[in-house]
Amino acid sequence: MYRPGFIPLILLAGLLLGCSSGPRRAPAIGEAYVGPATLSLRRDLAPRSPETASLRHGDRVEIIQRRRRFVKVRTSQGAEGWTDTGQLLSSAQMADLNRLAQYASRLPSQGAATVYGGLNAHTEPDRQAPSLYRIREGELVEVVEHRLVPRVPLETRSVAPEPPKAAANPRRKSSENGKISPPPLPPAPRLPQNWLELSQRALPPQPAPAREAMPSKPAPMDDWSLVRLPNGRAGWVLMGMLRMNIPDEVAQYSEGHRITSYFSLGQVPDGGAVKHNWLWTTISKGLQPHQFDSFRYFVWSLRHHRYETAYIEKNLKGYHPVELHSVRVTIGKRVETMPGFSLIVEEKDGLRYRRTYIYQTYVVRLASKTRWETPK
Repeated sequence: MYRPGFIPLILLAGLLLGCSSGPRRAPAIGEAYVGPATLSLRRDLAPRSPETASLRHGDRVEIIQRRRRFVKVRTSQGAEGWTDTGQLLSSAQMADLNRLAQYASRLPSQGAATVYGGLNAHTEPDRQAPSLYRIREGELVEVVEHRLVPRVPLETRSVAPEPPKAAANPRRKSSENGKISPPPLPPAPRLPQNWLELSQRALPPQPAPAREAMPSKPAPMDDWSLVRLPNGRAGWVLMGMLRMNIPDEVAQYSEGHRITSYFSLGQVPDGGAVKHNWLWTTISKGLQPHQFDSFRYFVWSLRHHRYETAYIEKNLKGYHPVELHSVRVTIGKRVETMPGFSLIVEEKDGLRYRRTYIYQTYVVRLASKTRWETPK
């Protein structure tokens, strides 16, 4: 007979066993991070399958199943769903993206830019790379670098481990209709006894006629810009889709050339309005290895109440970054600190030099020139 005190213990044990009889979680076979700004997980692989979870860029997920280029993942909240491997980043790619953000944070801004419509910022300078942020119309980003990149297929990087290959079965399998597979082929016939004499009578091989090699077409190029995003990340966007946010009353003097950087060199009060003196760089033709072929310094004229060109240089091969900084110069026997700027120009000897200029209202003068080595 059971004692009365054992009955509650038996009921409690049965309750615990009933609670632990739920489905077991599938083990994780890898980890990944969400690449796009937002990502929807689907219950099945069908395009119209119900959504199981919505994730944001950088969220970590566990990979629990793989099927061709699709993977089933599990979120930190336990939700599971399917997505394309192209929408995920590996741990190494996420580390590269963090390093890119740190690198961009140290670069001087070449001006703020916006877009006329929505524009995706990518993890790499490639149209097929995952998009980590979407720039909305009117939203400002800081341009920090330009890069000319050939348009080639993006190397796919799988975030899920490859499934193990099935070992080859040495035994021959019977066909589906149950028939026995055919017997092995008979051995090859032996060579004739005079095979050596026959081989010497053969004619020497004739050289094939030379065929002219067709010149390969060069890969099309894309002009990309590295931008600092409002969320603290850095991403790559097509430069032609950006609009530098310089005032229209100054941009009208670009003469159809593309503005690649701009800087305010001081404020000028004019009645109830505040104007700025501007420095900008422009390029006449896109898709060039350099970032600008001209720079110009504008000043606001208090006499004519309009912008006038105080200094201009053309026909250059200029490279970013352009930087604003103070310059120590010797005037007579005195050493003075004056406002200035510097930029990088490739000269006729094929070498690059950093030119440093000083300015005072309408006066711009070259202060120094030093050899420039491109940093790694």
